[in-house]
Amino acid sequence: MSADFFCVSCRTPFLNAFPLDSLGRCALCRTGLRGFDAAYCFGSYEGVLRELIHLYKYGRIKTLAKPLGDLLAQALPRDERFDAVVPVPLHWRRHWERGFNQSELLARGIARRSGIPAVNALRREKSTATQAGLSHTGRRRNVTGAFQCKRAGLVKGRRILLIDDVMTTGSTAASCALALKRAGAQRVALLTVARVDRRMDASRRTGAHSMVEGEVSNVQ
Repeated sequence: MSADFFCVSCRTPFLNAFPLDSLGRCALCRTGLRGFDAAYCFGSYEGVLRELIHLYKYGRIKTLAKPLGDLLAQALPRDERFDAVVPVPLHWRRHWERGFNQSELLARGIARRSGIPAVNALRREKSTATQAGLSHTGRRRNVTGAFQCKRAGLVKGRRILLIDDVMTTGSTAASCALALKRAGAQRVALLTVARVDRRMDASRRTGAHSMVEGEVSNVQ
C-alpha cells in the first residue's frame, strides 16, 4: 500500500494531512489506543487479495498459507529486529469450528523464514461477537479484555512481531498488543497480509454522491 499521507506509527493511509499531528501521528496513536508501536502490511483488502484470504480463512484452504505467507514476508520490515513471532489467537470454539488458526500458520511461516521463534504467547479469554458490521468504537469495546498473555516470561523485555491475516480497524491487534505490553513486552509491531483501506470507502461515497448529483442534473 502507498499513500501521500499516512500515520508514521500505524501506517494508516489518509486522503490528506488533517488527521495527523506535527509528528505525523494519527489520533489513535497519539492517545495510545493503538497498543502496537508500528503496523505493516502487504496490500489493500480488495479484489483478488481479499478473495484469496476468504478462501484461506472461510473456505478452509490451508494450502493458501504458503502463497499468502510469501506476500506477508514481502511486507516484513527489513530495518527492525524481533525476538519472537506471536500469532493473534482464536477462541478455542472458533478454532475447533474452523479446524486451524489462520494467523498461527502464517506466523509459523514467517518464523521459518526469519529464524525468529514463534510463540503462542496469547490466549483468547472470551468468545467475542464477530467484528464485521460493528463501528470502530463497537469493535474496540467488543475485544476489550478478550486477550491475556499466558507466557509472560517469553515476551518480557522482548520485541514482538504480532501476526494476523487482516487489519480492519486494528481493534483486535490493539487488544493483543496491550496484553503483551502488560506482560512486559518492550515493543510490539503488527504484520498483516492486508488491511482495509478507509480511503476506498471515502472514494466510493464520493463517487456515489457524484452519480446521484449527475442523475438529478439530468432529470432537471
